[in-house]
Formats: sequence, C-alpha cells, structure tokens
Amino acid sequence: MKLPVLSAADGAEWEQRLVAAFGAGNHPVQIVRRCVDVIELLGVAGSGQGRCALVSADLRRLDADVVDRLSASGVVAVGIARRADAQAEQNLRAAGVAYVLPDDAEPSVVATLICDAVRAVTSEESRLTHRAFADPASSIPIPPGAASPIPDEEPARRGRVIAVWGPTGAPGRTTVAVTLADELSVLGVAGLLIDADVYGGTVAPVLGLLDDSPGVAAACRNASAQRLDPTALAGLCWQLGPRLRVLTGLPIASRWPELRPSALPAVLATARALADFTVVDLGFCLETDEELSFDTVAPRRNGATLAILDDADLVLAVGGADPVGMQRLVRGLAQLREAEVNATQWVVLNGVREDVVPGDPGAELASALQRFAGRSPAALLPWDRRALDRALANGRTLRETDPNSPLRHAVRRLAGEIAGVSVDSPSSWARRAHGAGRRRRSKAASAEVGA
Repeated sequence: MKLPVLSAADGAEWEQRLVAAFGAGNHPVQIVRRCVDVIELLGVAGSGQGRCALVSADLRRLDADVVDRLSASGVVAVGIARRADAQAEQNLRAAGVAYVLPDDAEPSVVATLICDAVRAVTSEESRLTHRAFADPASSIPIPPGAASPIPDEEPARRGRVIAVWGPTGAPGRTTVAVTLADELSVLGVAGLLIDADVYGGTVAPVLGLLDDSPGVAAACRNASAQRLDPTALAGLCWQLGPRLRVLTGLPIASRWPELRPSALPAVLATARALADFTVVDLGFCLETDEELSFDTVAPRRNGATLAILDDADLVLAVGGADPVGMQRLVRGLAQLREAEVNATQWVVLNGVREDVVPGDPGAELASALQRFAGRSPAALLPWDRRALDRALANGRTLRETDPNSPLRHAVRRLAGEIAGVSVDSPSSWARRAHGAGRRRRSKAASAEVGA
C-alpha cells in the first residue's frame, strides 16, 4: 500500500509533475489530494487522509501555526522551494518545516525523503508521550541530520527569559513582574516586560498605559508570518525608560486564541535578542483541558502559559504569604512538576506580615514551605499596601512613587541576585532612583533597538 500524501502548491509546476510521476511510476508514495489553500489542507489533514504534506514555499498563510496543526493531525510537512532561493528556504524552516527540497528534485528523491520523514516522526512519537495540540511538545521533532528550523546564526544578544507565575488567588504576579522588570532596568541591563496572561492581563493599567495597543498579540502574528525581528518587536513596545520596554497584553480575555503557542517561542527568541532580561507575566492555570483532548486541532487556552514556561530560563513561583496563599502555592508547585517544567524555579512569598503569621513570619513561612513542598523561599516580599496603592493611583512603579518602600528594596535584592550583581545600600539607591526620574517615550522612539 502506498503512503498517502497531500499537496498544497498554489499552482506551482512541480505539483503536476510529481502527481504524474507518483501515479505512473513504481514509487512507494502517492498524492491522494491536491489542496488549493491552507484551509483545505488542514481540513483534509484532520480527516486522516494523509501522512505527509508537500507544501510550497509560496503558499499563502503558511506559518508556524499551520505546521503545528499539521503535526497535531499526524501529518509531517515537507517544503518545496525554488532552487537556490535561500529566502524561501529560510521562511519554510522558520515556520517549522524541517524537511525542504528544491522544486526540480527527482521524484525518486522526493519519495525517499517523504518515507524517511514519516518514518522518523513515527519512531519519535512512539518514544515520546503524546500531548494535546498547543502543548509545546506536540511539534514535529527534528530527526538526526536534518537542519534545524531555527537559523544557525546566534543573535547579537542572548538574553534570559524570566517567567513570573503563581497559583490562583491573585498572589501578586503582576506586582512582582512589573517591579522586577523596573529594578532590573535600573541595574544597567536592557529589560523587557511582556504581559502574556491569557485570563486578562493588567500590566497596562498598572503602568498607566493604553491597553488597546497591538502588544503581544501583534508580536505573535508577526512571528507566525516570519516578520518579527528585534526592530519590529521594539516598535510594538512602550518605552518606559532608557532601558525598559513593555509589551502590553490582551485588553479582552476572550482574545486568548491570538496568543498562539506555536508563535510564542519565536517571540521569546526575538526578545532575547532585544533585551538582556525579559520578564513575562503569566496566567495562573496550567490545566491541559483533558475533556477536549479528542479534538486534536482545537486551541488550548493554557497552551501559551505552558509554552513560555517550557522556554523560560527561570520561573518565579509567586505565592501569597498567608495560610490560604501557602496552601494554593504548595498545590501549584505540584502542578508545575506535573507539567514537566524543567526551568530553574525560585519560590517568592509575597505579602509577608505578622497579622496573619504570628511570631517571626519569615521563619514560620520558610519552615512551612520546606515541610509541605520541600522548597526554600528565594525571596520574602513584605506587605506594603500603602506604597502599592500610591503607585497604582499614579500609574507608576514603586521606584518612582516610593523609592524607600520595604517591598521595593526586597524586589531590588531579588533583581540583583537574578542579574548576578551587587546592589547599593538602600539610602544611596533611593537617592539615585529618585533623581533618575521617568522617561516615557512614544512607540516610534522605542523602535530604536540599541539598549
């Protein structure tokens, strides 16, 4: 029985040639369906009619999301590009197509590559645990010897990604993310703050920014179309200071499908080239929607959160420093283990105060966390509601409204540990921060990529 193959060539000459060759010759493959566009291709692939899809580099709307959906349907993509067209080949690989052939390749060569690609993917899938669509692990693995879909050239800057996550109950994820990004920028490094909360991001209103700017959704669209580079990403950001940019989130939670898990790794890769430290504010939920797992092409709301956690260099797990918050944090840390997040994880306890934890709150909280989760807190952030209210009312950071805040100094120390630099004494630091003032520029000015 011949291996069923789909094709989407957008009228290219090679499609007719391969259809005739596979139909008449003694080849182990056969093109069973010629699709006119990516919509038909995805529909046919989802029905199980093919194991491989030959896609043209000129196919409209071919992006990483399409390749990810093909993979979820058990179809491996093989790209066909014009010979010596380096840009077309690069576009295919950027979209996640690991196998690329020239359009004048012999039918026997094409057939052999198709069989090898399907065999390699089938072997790899049998070894790995299958995950639902939109899980980052569901993408097509790259077989040995095949070129990586990521360009070999390393970006000029290789920044780190810090994911700020926490369980349900508003433990202070956004507060930690905003304050940490601001303090990192004061340390002399280029910082980028991204709001990727699929349940309703609040970074924009916290900082007094317009929440109807393109933001992270536009970055994902550009990444899917291979049009995202550091300059383009900087143009989508607000400039809050000489070394701090902000990429706002979704103004309406119902727009969560726009944060495509297949596009977010490219957004983070570009962010690494733009900033030394990228701080990402995430939503709370890590569930994989098992009740919908039968629908392999349905989007997953929490896929964006899982994709960022998988790509992060450091995960800050933020928990509330009270009995309810600690209970949720302990269970949340167990969810992180179940999600197989391999990044380094630091626990941050927020809102430490004697009113709800008698005695020495720091010692009591550290003891409870060690006893129930086997972890030690990387930072204990004190309760400072008055300073936070003042910053929120003015749409500014703690450094700007209350430089002597104990909460601000605690986050400053955490930023120093993350950046690996020593920090000034509180008094000198406060004077320097107060004198620096606030420089907010337009988005056009933020397109200047220099740190």
